[in-house]
Amino acid sequence: MIEAFQNINKAFESKVRLGIMAVLMVNEDVDFNTLKELLSLTDGNLASHTRALEELGYIVCKKTFVGRKPKTFFQATQGGKKAFKTHIEALENFLKST
Repeated sequence: MIEAFQNINKAFESKVRLGIMAVLMVNEDVDFNTLKELLSLTDGNLASHTRALEELGYIVCKKTFVGRKPKTFFQATQGGKKAFKTHIEALENFLKST
């Protein structure tokens, strides 16, 4: 049974980070406000979780300007996608083994 937890990634234990990655897995990129609304988060909460995922190399942050307003986009990296898929597969294998 302990082997089932071997590929569980602690970075995705938070439901917020799990949600961020789930959204980014099915979208090329997502802007800050859309992600905030989809996950019902505050600015600070989203910022801290995206920063943590960015530091791990799982997502990248791109800042642009639309007119005079700054706009922040997030995108999952190849490494982030692979880590997330491995995590989801580990959860599925654990559920199947119980």
